[in-house]
Parts: sequence; C-alpha cells; structure tokens
Amino acid sequence: MSRHVNHDRLHTIITEICSHAGSKGREPQQVADNLVMANLMGHDSHGVGMLPRYIECVHSGTLNPNAEAEIVVDSAALVVMDGNSGYGQVVGEQVMDIGIARAREYGVAIIATRNSFHLCRIGAWAEQCARAGFVSMHHTNVMGRRPLVAPYGGTEARYVTNPYTVGLPATDDSPMTILDMATSVIAMGKVRVARNKGDQVAEDILLDSEGKPSTDPNVMYSDPPGAVMPFGQHKGGGLALMNELLAGILSGGQTMRGETLSQNDAIINCMLSIIIDPSKLVDNSFYAEELDATLKWVKASTPIDPDKPVLVPGEPEQIMKAERETNGIPIDDTTWEELLISAESVGIDRNSITDMSA
Repeated sequence: MSRHVNHDRLHTIITEICSHAGSKGREPQQVADNLVMANLMGHDSHGVGMLPRYIECVHSGTLNPNAEAEIVVDSAALVVMDGNSGYGQVVGEQVMDIGIARAREYGVAIIATRNSFHLCRIGAWAEQCARAGFVSMHHTNVMGRRPLVAPYGGTEARYVTNPYTVGLPATDDSPMTILDMATSVIAMGKVRVARNKGDQVAEDILLDSEGKPSTDPNVMYSDPPGAVMPFGQHKGGGLALMNELLAGILSGGQTMRGETLSQNDAIINCMLSIIIDPSKLVDNSFYAEELDATLKWVKASTPIDPDKPVLVPGEPEQIMKAERETNGIPIDDTTWEELLISAESVGIDRNSITDMSA
C-alpha cells in the first residue's frame, strides 16, 4: 500500500526532520530540495526514502550536519575538495559552485571530491552545471558501506552502483540533456523500494549469496548478502571499475577493497567532475544548432510502440515531474513508517508529521 503526498508538504516534512536533527541555515532546505526533486523525477531510490538512513548516521556521528566542503588542493583549473562527511546535498552544491567558477575562468575545470556523505542523485549536479551553461561529466564511487555490485563474471560484490553522469545545457528549443545512470542493472535504492513495497525485482538483476540468480530483493539484506549485477555484462562492469578508479584515486579518497571497508553505516562518496564551457570550443550558435538538430533527428525515429514516443535523456524525468506535481508523490507504507520513526528519533511527534502530509 502507498499514499500520495503533495510535494510541497513532503518538502516541509523533510525540512522539519533535518532541522530537528541539528541542521541550520539553508541546510534543511537544501536536503529537502534534493530528496523531493528525486521523487518528483521518478527516482524514488534517491528520494525521501534515503532520509531515515541519513538520520541514523547523524545519530551515530558518521554524518556531520552543517559541515562544509573545503579546498585541499588548488591548482587553478584543477581542484580537490574534502566534504568533511557533510550532507552531500550541501557539499555537492558547493563543489559545483567552485567548478563552475573555475570553468568560467579557465574554460574547463576538473574538480575531485572526497569524503562527502551521500551525494545522492548525481544528475542534480549535472543539472546545476547545465543551468549555468556548462557541459559536465561525473564519475562517482562509494566508500564506507559494504560492496553491493558484483564485477562482470563474479558472484561476490566488489563495489557499489558507481554512477556515470553527463549533462549538456539547454538551448532555446531543447531542454538540458542529462544522462544519469547506475552502472549496475538497477540502483540499490530501487532494490530497497521493491523490498519496502513487497515486490519482486525482474530477472537477471540479483544474485543470492550462493551466486544463483534471484528475483527476491531480500537477498541483498541477508547474511551473507547477495549482489546486484552490472548492466550490459562486461560493458557495465568495465564502466563501474573505471568510475571506481577515477573517483577513488584522483580524489585521494581511496577505492573500495577489503582493507578500506569500514564497519560503520556511512555512505561516503568520491567524485571526479569535468566541467567544460562549450563556448570556449565552438560558437554558441553552432552548439545550439547541432544539439537541436541531433535531438530532433533522434526523436524522429519511428517508435516500436506507437504509444511510447522516442525519448532522449532527461525527458522521462520531466514527464514524471509534471505528473507527480499534479497527483502527488507515492510513498509506500514501509517508507512512510521509517520517516515517522526518524521524526520521533529527533523529537517530533509522529502525529504532527501525519498532519503535515494531509
């Protein structure tokens, strides 16, 4: 079962919980903005269902409210920043602000981020760059938590869902184009969503602890746990490894392997971001004409299903956003109960949360 909650009311709920958990200034708003937007765009795996994990980590001291990112290496267009285990919603915005400023000055910026708590939907940072008129590419890995994804040909998990993200700015005729994808068949958050709903996942996604295919999301929560498979066999497995190496090594934050695994509940990200000012490479008119013409050409392909037009990266999210802004965001009963428990853990009566949602 699930309920539909208006996005503005859900935003208020998340803001209140974060505020009571110790966040000050803009931070509660930033966290709520990011999580609710993920839900609006259909990425429930990175939406408000993450907040209970965040609050647990605040209580355990592995997530530091009100921490800010700091520059630890500054070589003009190349910068390394340490997130000090602060909210990724804050750290990500700060890092992109620095990257955008450097790209504006030098034409390109390479920003390596380490030790940020969960950066959540990496597409949000590509969107921030695109709104400023910049192309960006992001390679991300995860430290802290146990591995979740098996390498191609293996049965035991060796890294996490290690997303690859790229974004291009909009033109007058085309919206920003954002590709943001896990290198596993699905993100672990989608396994969590299926488990909370009591659903099975599709075939060829999960392996149980014995390396056998399974459709039961609970295999990822067993002891010992199973593993999510990489998308596209060797292609996704190879891209996952490259993201692991680029993000973990060039940021100085380390890669995931036996001796770097921690025993706590943190979700720590490293990310390598490349931000480019396209106007330093080609005329703005050429950029716009080529982007518009290419997207028009691609979308003109005859659809396999007449009721499902060809879409380009970023369009499914905008369609879902319009639908959920009108009809509300679906929250399954398990996730809702977890949010109520989180609220109670920071001193908010659950009835007041229920009242906020009505």
